Amino acid sequence: MRESRKLVLVIVAIALLLDNMLLTTVVPIIPEFLYDIQHPDAPLSMALEDITTPVPPTAPYCPCLNVTSVPLENVTHMNITAQKEARHQELIHETVAVGVMFASKAIVQLIANPFVGPLTHKIGYSVPMFTGFILMFLSTIIFAFGRSYSVLFIARALQGIGSSCSSVSGMGMLAERYPDDKERGNAMGIALGGLALGVLIGPPFGGLMYEFVGKTAPFLMLSALALGDGLLQLMILQPGVVRQETDPPSLKALITDPYILVAAGAITFANVGIAMLEPSLPIWMADTMEARRWQQGVAFLPASICYLIGTNLFGPLGHKMGRWLAACSGLIIIGLCLILIPMARKLEHLIIPNAGLGFAIGMVDSSMMPELGFLVDIRHAAVYGSVYAIGDTAFCLGYAVGPAFSGTLVNSIGFEWMLVIIAILNFAYAPVLLLLRSPPAMNEKQSLIISEKSSVRYVSYQNEDEE
Repeated sequence: MRESRKLVLVIVAIALLLDNMLLTTVVPIIPEFLYDIQHPDAPLSMALEDITTPVPPTAPYCPCLNVTSVPLENVTHMNITAQKEARHQELIHETVAVGVMFASKAIVQLIANPFVGPLTHKIGYSVPMFTGFILMFLSTIIFAFGRSYSVLFIARALQGIGSSCSSVSGMGMLAERYPDDKERGNAMGIALGGLALGVLIGPPFGGLMYEFVGKTAPFLMLSALALGDGLLQLMILQPGVVRQETDPPSLKALITDPYILVAAGAITFANVGIAMLEPSLPIWMADTMEARRWQQGVAFLPASICYLIGTNLFGPLGHKMGRWLAACSGLIIIGLCLILIPMARKLEHLIIPNAGLGFAIGMVDSSMMPELGFLVDIRHAAVYGSVYAIGDTAFCLGYAVGPAFSGTLVNSIGFEWMLVIIAILNFAYAPVLLLLRSPPAMNEKQSLIISEKSSVRYVSYQNEDEE
């Protein structure tokens, strides 16, 4: 049992890794790829100087011709400025199209979650988990060969359904295999570390492969990795229908539980900032710093590395210091970092705010995910599909709202104000987490029933009650 638990953790972590790698590999590829499809004559990577008026053939040297060279340079300069302005406008408009496409995955995932959660109660976690792998594989292949906005849009949406299957059943499976609250926190920290690693490797992997090999290569490599995970699942999980013994809590009961909503809300607010940055930061950097392709990809590196550190640190640490406190501090740090980002004038300036942002999101995610399992244990019944459907929905809500509105907000109030507003929302939500300091169990009888009915024993609770 202990060995199989570890393997299940590995499978879940790899599934989250691949899913998020696909999620972020497209970040540096798609905006430019779409721009190049629309402007085959003047792709984004061509230096602007190459596009401007063709250089007149060098005539044999003649002093009388030298007079004309000055105005010609001026003309070229005016041309470049005009073209830069035109490109700036197009890039801003494209932010909207790219944002909508990035958001489509999260929106589809939002719609799928309420179905996948209750489905895991009926048939167990392994079949939806395997379905997630199949959909992910298909999506990767379509990304590899898709050549138009609509085809890539379908691939992105298909990935949303796959994600929903693998995240909800993956987290549910972990909560079920790790009944002890502390161990569960550690396991989920590691699984979220897989997610973080995917987000981390995605953009630089995508950017470098696209620049030096081409668009198809990164996706084919991902599909090969996905196949490996599928084989692991077949061997270890042996997907099959498993019925749940306990009566699952209804989705409605969970959605109306204020404590579950507070925990889920923290996840949404923590992630909405970085989700808004994903489509807008690369374009803002191209605009204000004239950043190259690889620089736009690398900008997110500090965030991802620190998210990886944050999730692995606060899986165990959140349990010690109180998960509400970890999440509360996380939201405040997120707000501060979002305000610092637009002050950057060079790539180096982005390192500290992005690192802080990633670390703090890691704090919130790795403390609120196990908290959701804990809340279901003490307030409902130890069946986890639906509560992780809610947790994953909270996550996606951030990633759906973020990119969908970022383009519009950048157009209307500008990049700086958009981030300031999100920061204020984070500051405002932080004190709400005080509610999670000591959430009440539904009733004493239920704590006793839970301990008899399932393998989950919350001995400490009964002892406290009896004393």
